[in-house]
Amino acid sequence: MRSARPAGPTRVGRTVAAVLFTGVLSACAGAPAPVASSATTGSAEPVSVDNCGTTVTVGAPPDRLVTLNQGATEVALALGLQSRMAGTAYLDDAVPEKWKAAYDSVPVLSKGYPTKEKLLAARPGFLYASYSSAFTDKVAGTREELRGQGIPSYLSPFGCSDKSQVPPTTWQAMWGELNDVAKVFGVAERATEIQRQQEQQLARFTAAAAGKDLKILWFDSDTKTPYVGAGHGGPQLVLDAVGARNVFGDLPGSWQNVSWEKVVAADPDAIVLADADSDTAQSKIDYLENDPVLSRLTAVQRKAFVVVPFSESTPGVRLADGAARVSEGLAELRPGS
Repeated sequence: MRSARPAGPTRVGRTVAAVLFTGVLSACAGAPAPVASSATTGSAEPVSVDNCGTTVTVGAPPDRLVTLNQGATEVALALGLQSRMAGTAYLDDAVPEKWKAAYDSVPVLSKGYPTKEKLLAARPGFLYASYSSAFTDKVAGTREELRGQGIPSYLSPFGCSDKSQVPPTTWQAMWGELNDVAKVFGVAERATEIQRQQEQQLARFTAAAAGKDLKILWFDSDTKTPYVGAGHGGPQLVLDAVGARNVFGDLPGSWQNVSWEKVVAADPDAIVLADADSDTAQSKIDYLENDPVLSRLTAVQRKAFVVVPFSESTPGVRLADGAARVSEGLAELRPGS
């Protein structure tokens, strides 16, 4: 699921393939350290957060949390909430090793979205989703209906149905979501620590400037009219952090379809590729290398590819990991290397 298409996620399961960059993120210098694996009880005082134009109020930190998209699941795991999770659903790609044990301790309700019956059978006390498609009749029901059943919910601000409620894609907005969830569950100190780690990490990437003087194409999907990172989404934040220039950074929104003619005209120095089971990075590399015109691109000739799991390209707790991966990958792609 791309942040520009909040109707619902389209990817199930991802494998990481790389041509040039094959380092494991957990080995990257500066990768955020995992937080504690068990949740604390937190304050019993009622708390409220504003979310997509509605106010979410809980009388005490909830238990029996169910997460309905990978982004929501990984925020919960990063905050150490697994002991309070009654279920999870819908992965886009592999959960990173640092959270794998925690994830494996949580019941998986469905490979995709669960049926409403299966969801309610998990007796959720709180629902958290990344995309508004989770709160439809076909899945959980509307948030209003759930509230009437005594089930509060939270939707990522980047997935708000009302586009006027969607914040600009910034690191502060991502940390805002993290802090909202931490506040609801009484673990605010954990969100503060994650934000501190990521701020330090980003400062290191900025200082290293691994992408300086490099023109980058961020290629997400679609070989007919390539779907690329534009100027106002996760890819742009990552490329800004590492000092690289996004060849389509002048386009509005987070993602855009462009023509191959424009890609050829841009002639990027390197290509960042999103990886997915249904649309692997390797399949995109094969397409580029076998096309008589695209195979002559500078990046393709040099095999200058950096592969990033889709979950590390969208606004969320893993975007800093994506910046780590791109920073290290581009460090190997200096002109003349």
